[in-house]
Amino acid sequence: MRPFPALRFLFLALCVSVASMAHAQTQAPAKPFEPQVGQPGKDVVWVPTPQVLVDKMLDLAKLTPKDYLMDLGSGDGRTVITAAKRGSRAHGIEYNPDMVELARKNAAEAKVSDRATFEKADLFETDFSKAQVITMFLLPSINMKLRPTLLDLAPGTRIVSNSFTMEDWTADETATITEDCTSWCTALLWIVPAKVAGTWQMPQGELQLTQQFQMLSGSLGGAGISDARVRGTEVTFTAGGTRFAGTVSGNTMKGTAPGGASWTATRK
Repeated sequence: MRPFPALRFLFLALCVSVASMAHAQTQAPAKPFEPQVGQPGKDVVWVPTPQVLVDKMLDLAKLTPKDYLMDLGSGDGRTVITAAKRGSRAHGIEYNPDMVELARKNAAEAKVSDRATFEKADLFETDFSKAQVITMFLLPSINMKLRPTLLDLAPGTRIVSNSFTMEDWTADETATITEDCTSWCTALLWIVPAKVAGTWQMPQGELQLTQQFQMLSGSLGGAGISDARVRGTEVTFTAGGTRFAGTVSGNTMKGTAPGGASWTATRK
């Protein structure tokens, strides 16, 4: 007697199911993502910043719990997580989605997910304007592409780079780790300067300022000024043997000269 077709179909389906389960049990479980030094990214390869330099970069930026930090190319999240451990809110921008998930996992393990966040995004399509501190480990060519955007950030924004420069925009400060670091051991800090170029009226006469990033030149009342620069919103220069120090806010500067005398300047 031949078995009913329906029973024969059921028997075959059961055999296939058992075989599939046996095959699945022999398959090795998928390995969790592990980043590899030198793995390609959108614009750069991934190389981690040594932890000792991460600490130095945040020290150089004088990071405080009141600051909001953005890390450009955040990789495994170590800079963001370190900032969060110091009490700051920090956000990482990373193009590789696997790295983003790894960074979130690392933040959760460090119990700082409430302050350390990560986003899969393109650096060149990201708004940095809310950050007081920006950290990065990018190639010089990428730094230069970002430079116009960085220079338009609020005066006083601190930018720290691992090793790579901004060409003729020289760093305000540089620090190199000499112990427990064998490569990528230099941190460079820039403080976004206020835009002060132009003609200002002071009681002492017209103040003419020419600006090249944080460096200034010009004249006051027709006589040349010297040792002039702007650090964030802080302006200093020497004119006629007098040292002027003040703060700029839009089209107004206010400050003091030796002896406590106050001075003001208004941009024309």
